[in-house]
Amino acid sequence: MEAGNQTKFSEFLLLGFSEYPELQLLLFGMFLSMYLVTVLGNLLIILAVTSDSYLHNPMYFFLSNFSFVDICFVTTTVPKMLANIHTQSKGISYIGCLMQMYFVLLFGGMDNFLLTVMAYDRFVAICYPLHYTVIMNPRLCGLLVLMSWFIIFWVSLLHTLLMMRLTFCKETEISNFFCDLAQILKVACSDTLINNIFVFVATGLLGVFPLTGILYSYSQIVSSLMRKSSARSKYKAFSTCGSHLSVVSLFYGSCLGAYFSSSQRNLIATLMYTVVTPMLNPFIYSLRNKDVKGTLGRLFSRPASCGY
Repeated sequence: MEAGNQTKFSEFLLLGFSEYPELQLLLFGMFLSMYLVTVLGNLLIILAVTSDSYLHNPMYFFLSNFSFVDICFVTTTVPKMLANIHTQSKGISYIGCLMQMYFVLLFGGMDNFLLTVMAYDRFVAICYPLHYTVIMNPRLCGLLVLMSWFIIFWVSLLHTLLMMRLTFCKETEISNFFCDLAQILKVACSDTLINNIFVFVATGLLGVFPLTGILYSYSQIVSSLMRKSSARSKYKAFSTCGSHLSVVSLFYGSCLGAYFSSSQRNLIATLMYTVVTPMLNPFIYSLRNKDVKGTLGRLFSRPASCGY
């Protein structure tokens, strides 16, 4: 390929769901509704946690952070997808694509870290209940979140800086609805060996290790529950983990599906962990949690009671 056909300022084409032109109006309405439900649902979780002092504990502190990250995650991808569907355009600028890729890596990575931290929180609460408040003190909770932000900030930045050294052909097509790292590397016109090595190392460190930590935490939780004699205490302990396990299964299941499937199934799996899972998270945590339901019920009942 001639050097003249390569540029570092290419416009990328996000193919997304453009193969279904007859469904564009339906897709726009569906994704807009999902986006609004996601933002509203996660905002309600944050509002509930911040407004009720009873929920000022480590579990809900991590949950409110998780809801904030989910709002940022969907806002990184969905508005651009909606704009492209509305204008019937596929284009995204080179700088815009790199910025979107950076924030997808940042917020997606934070979701991963927070799920791991939340699993550790449940492990301490169930396996060491008498020492829970001492171990999971506010300083440690804040440090865990700040450390997660610090690590994923630099990893995402390094991915982006390494991407900037690559060259791309004009009007390069990406078979997704956002600038996904793996898809961008596939369409690069220059050598991507260093990028692929860093992707492999980062995935191993930031993907395998957190998942291993979650599995280890739950193996210890199950072992601890098996030693309990009371069926009531077992049910109570499991109920505090059920929501988290559901979210972990959705997130990691769809992530694995996105990277081990064909192009069309890849698009559906990617949609699951970038759009569907953040939308379902508030429902999973609120419907299975009487504390959150109670707080939200009191919040919605205040305007009605003020009217009398």
